[in-house]
This record gives sequence, structure tokens and C-alpha cells, in this order.
Amino acid sequence: MSVTTETSTSQRRYRPVRYRLEYLFVVMLRLAVRLMPRRCLLVLGVGVGAIFHRFDHRRRETAVNNVRAAFPDLSAGESRLIAKRAFFTLGRHALDLLRFDTMQVKQMMELVEIEGGHRVEQALADGRGVIFCGGHFGFWELQIMVHAAKFGQVVMVARSLDNPWLESMIGHMRARIGTRVVPRQGAVRSLLRALIEHQSIGVMADQHIQDRSAVVVQFMGRPAATTSTIAALALRTGVPVIPVFALPLPGGRYRMIYEAPVEMPDPKSPEAVLDFTQRCSDVLETYVRRYPQLWLWMHRRWRIDQSPIEQTLCSEKVGGRGER
Repeated sequence: MSVTTETSTSQRRYRPVRYRLEYLFVVMLRLAVRLMPRRCLLVLGVGVGAIFHRFDHRRRETAVNNVRAAFPDLSAGESRLIAKRAFFTLGRHALDLLRFDTMQVKQMMELVEIEGGHRVEQALADGRGVIFCGGHFGFWELQIMVHAAKFGQVVMVARSLDNPWLESMIGHMRARIGTRVVPRQGAVRSLLRALIEHQSIGVMADQHIQDRSAVVVQFMGRPAATTSTIAALALRTGVPVIPVFALPLPGGRYRMIYEAPVEMPDPKSPEAVLDFTQRCSDVLETYVRRYPQLWLWMHRRWRIDQSPIEQTLCSEKVGGRGER
């Protein structure tokens, strides 16, 4: 047996233990955030993000390389700072999600302001269903909770966490307010059924897709394999697609934004699905460029080819230790 195979087998053997330890840590953290003043909680969240940034070398390098490739005009220091702040955002997001899970609807609403809510109300009043197009940007899990509490149930398809214990926990968080998550297998059929029944659905538009539903669009100047589900469902049913974003505000509050519906191309066009998918990606890109510290740079969004700067970074690593 090779060293690589032995290492892989060892990792699989200890994975259940690691999952349980991670779950116990989150459970204890969940109990702690119930008792902690929220101002202290937000500071602690940034600290948790800083710890992960310091010790998760692989994701830190992925984040820095992604930022450098997306913003080639930035210096290495500026790219590292954006990546670092993205970890801070994720840490605050994780802890405040645990706190929001303890709140009643009224308490949640006191911490948010809704921008573009009339667009949701109008779409719901039309009685045709709505597609909410989101991404791993800002405080998306908080927006999922607030949306369900404010506007009613939303049906979502989401990637399962590797840790089944934590996946079950976040599933209960979503369901408590009214979000229903459907598995990826057979997701398109479930989402179409929801739209036919005039329900709202939510789909993340910034995950790398490897199945037949993928189309390649430009995102941040690079080709990205992207789900065509949003476009296909919208073109088939005629329902509006509303992009959503959650931004932080001073004082620990949030702004939940509902953008204008994405303009629908001619459904008869042979490029309609690709064109519509590109338009959805363009809206997300606008926000990522405006608030780069709020996007999840540490996941592998682009896996099709390498930009020139990525090729340079890889060459640097071959010739030396690479940037830390």
C-alpha cells in the first residue's frame, strides 16, 4: 500500500471522531452565545474567523489566490487583507447564526432592515411563485431565516455539509422558521413542483457544478461552471428571479436587499439559458466587486482553467515554498 493510500485510510478512520468533536464544540459554543452579550459575540466571531485564517493554511491560500486572480491590479498585501477579512466575516456569520437561532421573530426583525421588500410582496401577490437567486455572500444564512420569517416558506436546494452532525443541526435551524431544504438528487423536479404550486424557491448561484446542468459563464473575469437550474426554471414557468444579498450595518445590524428581478431574455433564443445564467452571475459579481470582503473566497469556485496569474502562482510554488 502506498503512503498516499495509507494516509487516506487513516483520515477516513478518524473522520467520525473528528466530526463528533466538531459537533460537541459547536454545541458548547451554541450554549455560550445564548448567555453572551451580543456585542461581545460579534467580536468573538471575528476572533474565531481570525483563528481559522491563521491555522487553515489550505483555505487561506485558496482565498488569497482567488482574490489575486479576480483583482490582478491589487498588490499581494491588499489581496491578503481582503482574504483575511473574508474569514472575519465568516466567523461573525457562524456565531451570529447560532444567536439568531435562539431569537423570536420580533427580535430578529429589530436587527434588520429590508430594502426592496416591495418587490417580494409584488411577486408573491402575482401568485406565480418566485425564484430567489443567492450566493455565499455576506450573511446569507441569516437572510434565509429572516426571509422565511418575514415572507413565508422558501424551498431551497443546498449542498450538504461533510459533517452529518452539523448538517442535521443547521437543517433544524432552517426548518424552525420555515425553510424547506430538498436534496440535490431530484432537486430540479422538487423545485419545479414548488413553483407550479406557487411557492418560493431559493438557489445558490456561485457553486462549482459538475453535472449535466452546468453551463460555463464568465464570473469575475474567469470561466465558471454554473448551475443552469435558475434560468431553466424561470424560462419554463415565467416566474421572476430576484437576487438577494445581506450586508452588515453599524451596531450589529443587517440590511437584507432584494434586487430588481433579472431581465429575462427571449425564451425562444437558443442561448436563452446561457444568457439568463450570465445575467444572474453578473448581478452577484457587481456585489462581490463592491464588497469583496463579504464573499466566500476560500472555496474553489473556478476549476475549469487557470488565469495567467494563477499559472504564475503555481510556478512560484514549484520553484519555492509559495506564499504563506
